Amino acid sequence: MSLHSITPGKVWLVGAGPGDPDLLTLRAARLIMNASLIVHDGLVDPAVLALAKAGAELVSVAKQRSRHTLQQDEINALLVREARAGREVVRLKGGDPLIFGRGGEEAEACRAAGVAVEVVPGISAAIGAAAAAQMPLTHRASASIVSFVAGQCKGLTEQDWTGLAGPGRTLVIYMGVATADAIAEKLIADGLSPAIPVAVIEQATRPGMRVLRASLAGLSDLIVHHKVKSPALIVIGEVCAVQEDIALTALTLEAQS
Repeated sequence: MSLHSITPGKVWLVGAGPGDPDLLTLRAARLIMNASLIVHDGLVDPAVLALAKAGAELVSVAKQRSRHTLQQDEINALLVREARAGREVVRLKGGDPLIFGRGGEEAEACRAAGVAVEVVPGISAAIGAAAAAQMPLTHRASASIVSFVAGQCKGLTEQDWTGLAGPGRTLVIYMGVATADAIAEKLIADGLSPAIPVAVIEQATRPGMRVLRASLAGLSDLIVHHKVKSPALIVIGEVCAVQEDIALTALTLEAQS
């Protein structure tokens, strides 16, 4: 691709972090506050969008299970079209753009169209949730390996998760609330102990945050009983029991303040 083929506009793929606007990077905050066009996901917290300047155009491309405002190829086309028109587009994504954010696909589409694109990383949902819950994803006594998987994918039962969870390992599942029953069955069938600790972190870093704990065998019942809704992460491993009392105390004190 030659330099003269680059269009005058640009796309910024910006990580909005796990929810709390205080967890934005300085660069992300500056881009949001100066943007004239923000194309955002549904998981971007309203408090983050409130940082946009007066008159900024906010375009939601929210995705929900089996119901998308725009299909991914339409989102790609929107970004390219606006950049080719000379606009600097802030594409705002919950967490980090390159961790289950399809930022890679959008960057590829921009490059293929000759549109300048830059990625601004954000605190991922997993890292933000773990910090808010004071739950270490790695711990010298409990886990030296952490893996991230998506629980809402086609062919879930055919995916090979062997070895991703178990002694010395932490498994973090994004988008797994609706398929929690199948996830538990899959992992137990792969040989994981039904008694291994799990935690569900709902609305991480936001005012309504909850940390719910059970065993793997009780995961589905936990989600149903507490009526857990997205955004929520599922963490599986011994780290779910580390510093549990400290985490619960911190959350209680915050709720009372």
